[in-house]
Amino acid sequence: MEINENAALVVIDVQKGFESEFWGRRNNPEAEANIAALIDVWQETGRPVVFVRHDSPRAGSPLEPGTEGNEFKDFVEERRGKGSGPELFVTKSVNSAFYGEPDLDAWLRGAGVEQFVVVGIQTNMCNETTARMGGNLGYDVLFPLDAMHTFDLAGPFGWAQTAEELTRATAVSLHGGRFARVVSTEDVLKGAAAAV
Repeated sequence: MEINENAALVVIDVQKGFESEFWGRRNNPEAEANIAALIDVWQETGRPVVFVRHDSPRAGSPLEPGTEGNEFKDFVEERRGKGSGPELFVTKSVNSAFYGEPDLDAWLRGAGVEQFVVVGIQTNMCNETTARMGGNLGYDVLFPLDAMHTFDLAGPFGWAQTAEELTRATAVSLHGGRFARVVSTEDVLKGAAAAV
């Protein structure tokens, strides 16, 4: 797998509030270790890293600004500012990182970035929305499915999906619909190392 020398890593909403029982059962306990490994390689190789934080406008949300839940998980916060490449901090209050501040698309284009990797929380929410928009905007989007997680979810008509089912649906929609290439963390790490 070819990873561009200036491919960006977009780390979405890896916040303490997602550890709350509010969300229910999650999948992929390996997500955090894989996210950390990708951040480390991106920083070591001088590639750009974007840290995205969700500032929920809903009072009482586990992600409400000014609360501990709004903060990045420790392993992410400890890595911020440690890379040799460019870094951007984006805040948002909706699903897509492209509708945050500052303007992610403008920053990526200004840096000549044509490819980015999406990791973080949640697979079928902010990660998927950001990947779809990135694909629509013409970026080559990579989606390492094991570097993210989501939660069981209830929907209309009494329907419900497990985190695993939602993850598979997201993977099929993104990959089959050509919004993004669904890959593994191992593939991305090998590609990033080979490009340096």
